Amino acid sequence: MREWELKYGCNPNQKPARIFMEGEQELPIQVLAGRPGYINLLDALNGWQLVKELKKASGLPAAASFKHVSPAGAAVGIPLDETLAKIYWVEDMGQLSPLASAYARARGADRMSSFGDFISLSDVCDVDTAKLIKREVSDGVIAPGYEPEALEILKSKKNGNYCVIQMDEAYEPDPIERKQVFGVTFEQGRNDLKIHPEMFDQIVTDNKEIPEAAKVDLAISLITLKYTQSNSVCYVKGGQAIGIGAGQQSRVHCTRLAGQKADNWFLRQAPQVLELPFLDGIRRADRDNAIDVYIGEEYEDVLADGAWQKIFKVKPPVFDRKEKRAWLNGMCDVALGSDAFFPFGDNIERAYKSGVKYIAQPGGSVRDDHVIQACNKYGIAMAFTGIRLFHH
Repeated sequence: MREWELKYGCNPNQKPARIFMEGEQELPIQVLAGRPGYINLLDALNGWQLVKELKKASGLPAAASFKHVSPAGAAVGIPLDETLAKIYWVEDMGQLSPLASAYARARGADRMSSFGDFISLSDVCDVDTAKLIKREVSDGVIAPGYEPEALEILKSKKNGNYCVIQMDEAYEPDPIERKQVFGVTFEQGRNDLKIHPEMFDQIVTDNKEIPEAAKVDLAISLITLKYTQSNSVCYVKGGQAIGIGAGQQSRVHCTRLAGQKADNWFLRQAPQVLELPFLDGIRRADRDNAIDVYIGEEYEDVLADGAWQKIFKVKPPVFDRKEKRAWLNGMCDVALGSDAFFPFGDNIERAYKSGVKYIAQPGGSVRDDHVIQACNKYGIAMAFTGIRLFHH
């Protein structure tokens, strides 16, 4: 198959729409179920590149949760502890396979953003992963293959309309890529830069210690940023992105946005949140929304109008700002990557509040000395990679 006709482009008024290969080459994908759209396929092809690189860098199965051509989450297949299994709503599924663990992490880091995602898997989709996907709201999945039972599970989703795509694992694109904007053709070399631990050897701070596990997390952050709309910043801990700030014009806004998401991820693990008395039968999406409100600043207003009665068995106590700050002070050893240099030390000040201890960024700002001083103030180890990772 060299061409696939689409219902429409980014929006229903954008017709006709298709994907196709020039010359005699076949498309590297097979659509096994459903009818993926224009944005679905952008997410699928970007996500596939991301998980393929994550697996190569870590040696572990990888998964990504994509929304509107940026990852909401990305992770490798490290087993979940009891707390993470609970906050990702998979504690009833028993011991998950490595691939299913990777997707649980990718989906769970920012569940609100991942609602209605497109999933990318580095390995053949197994039954555990298919069962997990079946219970979540998503648009589709791309993987290099599917176990027969897993494929049947996925085909039954959305009354047979769920998008299931198989990727040719051996496919390699041309080294030159092109796209059109307003009738003008842009051409550039494909960004085939490989992220590797040696990139973090140029440590410019007083703290020179970046352990191997932190280097893996830094590699995950940079690989994630390769496929995130710029400007972008990514916080990583324990083999998974916990906060991604994408598409902001100001870098400090990226750092704040990603930091807020990382904070929310950690706050979900606080006893006050783990013990919330949800009504029986509340859907996962409604629980996610309720938790987001509960850890937000406006929760006292929600308590006042009685809306809690629709979600909780009894009125939960307020999780006040002082308690939240005390819990967040326990977050540590977070790795942070940036797709371009930090122009001001305010980014470091914000990152420190979310437990960042290791940073990888290109360097090259006229204010590098100020940024280094900010890192030294907090004992943060920062490596200059010399590599920018803009993605548009």
